Amino acid sequence: MEKISKKEYQQFNEEHFMKKILFRHGQSVVFTLSFRPGQQLPPHRHPGSHLYLTVLEGGGTLTIDGSDTDIVKGDAVHCEGEEEFSFHNTGAESAVLYVMLNDIPDERYAQNI
Repeated sequence: MEKISKKEYQQFNEEHFMKKILFRHGQSVVFTLSFRPGQQLPPHRHPGSHLYLTVLEGGGTLTIDGSDTDIVKGDAVHCEGEEEFSFHNTGAESAVLYVMLNDIPDERYAQNI
C-alpha cells in the first residue's frame, strides 16, 4: 500500500501550470495539474491511452477536439487518447485536476513539470 496527501502535490507557479506525479506503476501514472487563474495546458493527445480526470479545486474550460466544456469542482471526465485535449483556468481562483493516464504513450507523459 502507498498513501500520500494530495495537498502536498498541489503546487503552484506564477509563470506556468504545475504537474506533480503522485504514483507511477507499470503503464499507468497518476498526477495533479495545478493552475493559477489564466494558466492553460496546451492542446495535445495521448495516443493509445485513456485519461481520467477529476476536478479537485476551482474549474475552467476543457476543450476536447475543439469543443469547449466548462468543468467545476467534483466533475469527472474520461477522454480517449486520440482526442485532442486542453484545459484553461478561466476562473478567478486556482484550479487543481487529479489525473490518471493509463497506457502511457511515452516517458514525456510521466514527468513532473
